[in-house]
Amino acid sequence: MKSALLFLPLLLSCFIALAQSPNVETVAEFGKHQPIGLGVSKENRIFVTFPKNPDHYDYGLAEIVNGQRRPYPDAEWNRWDSLNPQNRFISVQALFVDQTNVLWVLDPASPSGMGAFPTGIKLLKINLATNLVEKVYRFEDLPRNRTGLNDVQVDPTRQVAYLSDPRRAAIIVLDLKTGKSRALLEGDKSTKADPNFVLTIDGKEVRDTKGNPFSSNVNGIALTTDFKFLYFRPITQTKLFRIETKYLLDPKLSPSVVSSHVETMAETGVSHGMIADKKGNIYLTDSPNKAVRYFTPDGKLKTLAQDNRFLWPDSFGIGTDGYLYLTAAQIHRTKRYNKGEDKVDYPFRLYRMKLGH
Repeated sequence: MKSALLFLPLLLSCFIALAQSPNVETVAEFGKHQPIGLGVSKENRIFVTFPKNPDHYDYGLAEIVNGQRRPYPDAEWNRWDSLNPQNRFISVQALFVDQTNVLWVLDPASPSGMGAFPTGIKLLKINLATNLVEKVYRFEDLPRNRTGLNDVQVDPTRQVAYLSDPRRAAIIVLDLKTGKSRALLEGDKSTKADPNFVLTIDGKEVRDTKGNPFSSNVNGIALTTDFKFLYFRPITQTKLFRIETKYLLDPKLSPSVVSSHVETMAETGVSHGMIADKKGNIYLTDSPNKAVRYFTPDGKLKTLAQDNRFLWPDSFGIGTDGYLYLTAAQIHRTKRYNKGEDKVDYPFRLYRMKLGH
């Protein structure tokens, strides 16, 4: 019996090694600072967002330099100053680096457990060559008390941004020239969560302290690099949808006509974040299976990596170095979904994996 016990650590280490993909590397560790949004520039500069919370917060947006977080674009934007929500980061969510190498920063201004700051909702355009904020869009034509933006993709050729709004179950189209926005597919079957779906990870239903199951309407979105299609889906539902952007850009179309052009692409299971590569693959995170999958242009669903470190894999960035970068937010392990007990596997981490297909 004693000799068998001696082999137990070895067997355990072998199991852990088998459960970790050799294709996955740790890029940076963040201690107790939870990473959410991610952007990678053409120079492979890495930017990560961190939600505001009273326990572990210093920067809402950071550039990762030699594995360390640096406030970006400067310390002033990152000051904890909820009295000035229009000119400070309140709770930065999503990032997107467009094809002109501009960084777009989405701040829904709704920090968890702290109440919303409607006047703080904003989208920043940051010039990565100068590290200066060139423009701020404030969505004043949206019902900001009912707006909860989550993800953003930008087409610089048409000067338009697409955003998901889980709170309204809608796709928002923002004209970057005029600053005016429109809500589309609001309450459509493609943008609404399945009310009967309960997210289950590691055999445990993800429910908050009140027993309510985690639920999200349209969340992650991905714009193909030719700007022809926008892919989207709610988290708590299993299908992947897309629509040709020409139907989102035509203001003359009625809601029913726009809805009629939504295509159901595949059964993909649960997914949070998404991103498109130059070949037309759509990458999807998969928290129940701790995996990164991709939907190919010919309609196949494949697995890029499966790894036990993918604890709520959340947001993607693609570098010019041939790597796909990924944050792991561990939302299902936070106090909110564990009856007040913190079950996060610290430190939070940023990963990357080689794109070889």
